[in-house]
Amino acid sequence: MGKQVGFEDVLRYFDEDGDGKVLPSELKHGLGMMGGELPMKEAKMAIAALDSDGDGLLSLEDFIALMEQKLNDLKVAFEMYDTERCGFITPKRLKKILKKMGESKSIDECKSMIKQFDLNRDGVLSFEEFRIMMQ
Repeated sequence: MGKQVGFEDVLRYFDEDGDGKVLPSELKHGLGMMGGELPMKEAKMAIAALDSDGDGLLSLEDFIALMEQKLNDLKVAFEMYDTERCGFITPKRLKKILKKMGESKSIDECKSMIKQFDLNRDGVLSFEEFRIMMQ
């Protein structure tokens, strides 16, 4: 229940008419207020892709499903970096993955990248720190 309250707050931010569902126009406007830009056509497509009951609106359940999917996607990405399954990403592991992706970084550069999001200053990224970095 605690997790849903946060989702309800976010949904309420977009839900201008207070009906508990988000229209494409509300999604477009809400993202605009946050500094983002989403053309109406793309807002309609985004809601259509997430709409579980076919009413053309984003319900709380649809929104929760979207957030859970994003969290699962982040977990998969984190596991790609955490190949040793130790629960964190080291500078050495980050360097290796970035190299596979075509980006050559030194260990010092990787340490610096991790330091920006290393909230507990242990020199590695936990999943929670990785999640914050990817926002």
